[in-house]
Amino acid sequence: MEDRAQAVVAFGGGHGLHASLSALRLLVDDLTLDQLTAVVTVADNGGSSGRLRGEFGVLPPGDLRMALAALCGDDRWGVTWAKVLQHRFAGDGEMNGHNLGNLLIVGLWELLGDHVEALDWICRLLGAKGRVLPMALVPMDITAEVRGLVPEDPDVLTSVRGQVEVATTDGVITSIALDPPDPPASPAALEAIATADWVVIGPGSWFTSVIPHLMVPMLRHALASTSARLLVVLNLAEQAGETPGFGPADHLAVLAEHAPDITVDTVLADASMEGLDELAEVVDAYGARLVVEEIAMSDGSPRHDPERLAAAYRRIFASR
Repeated sequence: MEDRAQAVVAFGGGHGLHASLSALRLLVDDLTLDQLTAVVTVADNGGSSGRLRGEFGVLPPGDLRMALAALCGDDRWGVTWAKVLQHRFAGDGEMNGHNLGNLLIVGLWELLGDHVEALDWICRLLGAKGRVLPMALVPMDITAEVRGLVPEDPDVLTSVRGQVEVATTDGVITSIALDPPDPPASPAALEAIATADWVVIGPGSWFTSVIPHLMVPMLRHALASTSARLLVVLNLAEQAGETPGFGPADHLAVLAEHAPDITVDTVLADASMEGLDELAEVVDAYGARLVVEEIAMSDGSPRHDPERLAAAYRRIFASR
């Protein structure tokens, strides 16, 4: 059993990464982790992020903002700044729908001219329990091949472009890609992967927040060559638009299809999920181990409970 503090890199975006980071932050507090890095998807084209991306040509800041908020502490300073970041303007004017955190991030990008340096400054301001880095240093679009959008020929594939459009498609997603296909990754992210003890992938929107990381060639090479162990955290339920009808084994199979050169060490699933027997067979076929824990909220909603998830992470990180 390892008794030293460990370094973890977490991949994802949106609410899924927020849940994972909220749990991992607790492990920084209890000294299980001494380094926590979030690598965040930057392909959003909707809402406040899409508007700022279109107007200023910057990375969409929304997923980065949510990751920053998750790393704020539980003291008054951290709670207040998390609320500041997440504050959304109302009203009938041009500010309607914008997040204050999005504006802060874009403002620092303009002032400092460096995506990573600006995010590091915000982390220091917040007292964040970790570091937040973009998946790539240029904006990108997610494209998907989707089946079932042509009624007269349901097997024909249709190309769908844009994170929002992919996430809300009425068809069945068969594969995704990025445009540009080889966006530059942050050197800081590559260094974090190289020196990590664990890499955590998921939970989150599978095709628009999780798998896109594996489509960045520099990140994928870093993941394939790192000595870090890779932990996949599965979603609690299917997601309308992206993964209708998906069971836990389907999520894992899609990940393996998009990145067959990535070696998974551990798969974490909630004990209440259906299809765990099938998942166990798939995980065993990959040469990985399956950990089944109670990690969902006790109210029955398909959300991960930060404290339960933190406890599961703690046991996994200490057991290998």
